[in-house]
Amino acid sequence: MFTTRPTLQGTFGMVSSTHWLASQSAMAVLEDGGNAFDAAVAAAFVLHVVEPHLNGPAGEVPIILAPAGGEVRVLCGQGPAPAGATIDRYTGLGLELVPGTGPLAAVVPGAFDAWLLLLRDHGTKPLADVLAHAIGYAEGGHPAVEAACGTVEAVRELFLREWTTSAQLYLPDGRSPVPGQLLKNPILARTWRRLIAEAEAAPGSRENRIDAARRVWREGFIAEALASFAARPALDTSGERHAGVLTGDDLANWSAAYEEPVTYDWDGWTVAKPGPWSQGPVFLQQLALLPEELTYGTEDYPHLLIEGAKLAMADREAWYGDAQPGTVPLDDLLSDSYASDRRQLVGDTASHDLRPGSPGGRTPRLPRQARRAAARRGGDRLWDPLAVAGAGEPTVASDGATRGDTCHLDVVDRWGNMIAATPSGGWLQSNPVVPELGFPLGTRLQMTWLEPGLPNSLTPGRRPRTTLSPSLALRDGQPVLAFGTPGGDQQDQWSLHFFLAVALRPAVRCGFDLQGAIDAPNWHNDSFPSSFHPRAMLPGSVTVESRLGERTIAALRARGHHVTVGESWTEGRLCAVARDPATGVLSAAANPRGMQGYAVGR
Repeated sequence: MFTTRPTLQGTFGMVSSTHWLASQSAMAVLEDGGNAFDAAVAAAFVLHVVEPHLNGPAGEVPIILAPAGGEVRVLCGQGPAPAGATIDRYTGLGLELVPGTGPLAAVVPGAFDAWLLLLRDHGTKPLADVLAHAIGYAEGGHPAVEAACGTVEAVRELFLREWTTSAQLYLPDGRSPVPGQLLKNPILARTWRRLIAEAEAAPGSRENRIDAARRVWREGFIAEALASFAARPALDTSGERHAGVLTGDDLANWSAAYEEPVTYDWDGWTVAKPGPWSQGPVFLQQLALLPEELTYGTEDYPHLLIEGAKLAMADREAWYGDAQPGTVPLDDLLSDSYASDRRQLVGDTASHDLRPGSPGGRTPRLPRQARRAAARRGGDRLWDPLAVAGAGEPTVASDGATRGDTCHLDVVDRWGNMIAATPSGGWLQSNPVVPELGFPLGTRLQMTWLEPGLPNSLTPGRRPRTTLSPSLALRDGQPVLAFGTPGGDQQDQWSLHFFLAVALRPAVRCGFDLQGAIDAPNWHNDSFPSSFHPRAMLPGSVTVESRLGERTIAALRARGHHVTVGESWTEGRLCAVARDPATGVLSAAANPRGMQGYAVGR
């Protein structure tokens, strides 16, 4: 079977990420004796530098990890809403939605603390060693990728007119960078050097010094700069200038934490995902909705997956969030009886309705905005994705054009440690750059609702429901596959299609055909409210790669899907690594779409 690249195989270590410099930096750490967790932290900080339009230190990250011989765990790097982020405060400003950009949309940053907690508990290297690669690229420069240049150009006038601290960093001569031009961020390099110096002054062990660095972030010069800058009004997507509500106390009172994953057993596999504060259970619900007899690649196959995704996403809107314990009915949502009832709703034709279920007899409640959007049917174009580039999370437009959004990385080492992570937020287009630090705040609060009583209502101290959704799969209780993709709402559609391509297609060699599964034609639907400002939907809309084939596309249209045919290689940015517990053989593959993702290993 033709693939764009080989599935890499070896026994030492494998890395896959959305940027080749991050992948190679992680591999360098493995070569230097580090483990998968050291390597992942190094790659993550490099991604902050080389993909600043897709993630940053003040963003967020869910991490799913499987230490060799240990239990699979989720490390939550999603910060909560600040103490001052109340619905009344936001609606009192005349807002119906949290803005897609600007200080008002900032949560407590989560990514930095999560990565350092991972390094402290599961890594082996000193902080200075794993940050060295990121500091080198920030100080000496890295060749700019096309997508980063395009993002800067899209917000150039905003930077020059309003977000002048961002212009000083990304438009030093008033012009946007061009692909291949060396981009530098000396301010960020100085920030990390100062952080390391203050942390290394702490007495005691490697772990104590990492905790000292975490305190600098939460209570030291970094916290002071973040809180001070959040209080400065900045223009946001509302068209007004607003100050944020993030304070030093918010930063000091939160830290990343470990959680149990949510799991589902399917056809000999166990898939582990983050909980309902993420989009993760959508993947598991889609698995539960699959018919017993499912043949990969038939004309019926995309229709069945599209309709299942619609039902799972409708449940996401009604039930998912960081709500009070016990109020998200996961056991019912993933039960066989509930899946069986929901499966009956998948007919021969496309549904254009938003149909949340009633797990355990509960009555679903949709946000007002979702109800309004769902009331307009027939594939009406309720928003123009191209018109909001640079607002919220610029994701995949209806024509399949990639605007960027998020990163992903996976690592497995020779000892059997495995990790998948999806860093996001803190994009250069999300907030003005904090001039003392070299990076902006994030905007994840835009994913909450300014309507009380919902699982994802804006609530101080609660995490906004995020789309970020790394995956880890086990066979016979052994971790064998880590994978994920950027893509906002599309993540658990593209990831499911990849996973089923691995699980249902015959292998072409010993081990999983990771590259073939990544390269397979992909698609997504938008028949549910977007998680990002302006929170709209396209009922019945499906975007497919042209490689899906004329017969399958015609069959989808005949069933009532509103199909947009995109370019051949536009859907998904998947990464994956694998390990065969019986032989110790490691594998890796990366997405050719976007010309940035690379796997490395030996």
